[in-house]
Amino acid sequence: MLLTLAALAVTGAPVVTAAPEGAWYQREAAIMGTRIAVELWAKTPAEGDATIDAVMKEMQRVDMLMSHYKPESQLSRINAHAGAGPVKVDRELFDLIALSLEYSRLTDGAFDITYASVGYLYDYRKHLRPDEAQIEAHLAAVDWRSLELDPAQSTVRFARPGMRIDLGGFAKGYAVDRSIALLVARGIEHASVSAGGDTRILGDRFGRPWIVGIRHPDDPDRVILRIPLEDTALSTSGDYERYFDADGVRYHHIIDPRTGHSASKVRSATIIAATATQTDGLSKTAFVLGPEQALEVIARIPGVDAVFVGPDGKVYYSPGLEPPTPADGRP
Repeated sequence: MLLTLAALAVTGAPVVTAAPEGAWYQREAAIMGTRIAVELWAKTPAEGDATIDAVMKEMQRVDMLMSHYKPESQLSRINAHAGAGPVKVDRELFDLIALSLEYSRLTDGAFDITYASVGYLYDYRKHLRPDEAQIEAHLAAVDWRSLELDPAQSTVRFARPGMRIDLGGFAKGYAVDRSIALLVARGIEHASVSAGGDTRILGDRFGRPWIVGIRHPDDPDRVILRIPLEDTALSTSGDYERYFDADGVRYHHIIDPRTGHSASKVRSATIIAATATQTDGLSKTAFVLGPEQALEVIARIPGVDAVFVGPDGKVYYSPGLEPPTPADGRP
C-alpha cells in the first residue's frame, strides 16, 4: 500500500501473518480543500465502512465550522463581524483560536492567523498577487496581539480595522486529531488518517512500523528520508503545494506575517510530534524563521523533531533525526 500525498508518502509494511482476524480498509475523499485519506484495520467490512464514514463526517463537520471559503461557517462570521464588535462562537472554535495565540507567542509571531488580512489578496488558482501598495495598506491589520478573546463569553473581536483570520495553518491537523480520537473511541487500534500533508498514525502494522518518506521539494519521486513511525503525527509543508511562478519568483500559500510576501527561508518543513494540530502549526514557522532559528524553537518543545530543506537544497535535522555520520567521516 502506498499513499502518495501532496507533501509526503506513507508506506505501510506488509501485514504479518500474526495479525488478528480482519482486514485493512481504506478510502479517499476531497474535503477541506485537500485530499483526505483513511486506512484502518477492522474486524468486518461493515465495521470498516461505518468507521471510515464517521471519520469523513467528522472532517466535514470541522470544515463547516472553520472554513473561510464557506460564508456560513463560524470563521467566516468572525471575519465579517468581529471588526464591529465581539462575535460569540462555539467553544471548540474559540479554544483553537486561543491555541493559535500560544503558537504566536512561542514563535515570536512567525505563526500568526491574522496573516489572512494580507493573505486573502492572493489567488493561486488565477495566478493573482497583490502589489506592494496593496500589501502595505493591509499589513497594518496583521497582528495577533490585536485579536481579543473573552473566555467567559466565548467571543472574538478584532481590535484593528481590516483584520481577518485563517485557521488553514492548523485546522487540517486539528481535524486529523479529532478523527483519531473518534477511531480510539470506536476501539480502532491501527490506522492512518491524512489531510493533505498532515498525518497521524494510530498504533503500528502488527509488529512493524509505518514507514514515512519525506519527498524532495523539486522531485516527488525522490525521498530525502524514510522514518519508521507509530502512534505519532507528522506534517510536511512545502512551497510546491499551492503556488504559481511569475517573473522568476515563486508565490506560495505560506505568507510571512511580517512582510505579507510568501516566506522563502526554507523550501520544505516536516515536523514530527504527538498531535497533528501541533505538527501542522509548527511546520509553517520554519518558512518565516529559517532553519536554524526554527530548530532553536523546536529544541524548546519536548518530543518534537524536524527536517527542513533550505533554498539551496541543504537538509537540516533536529538532533533526534540527524543521520549517523559514516565511519570514514564522509557525508
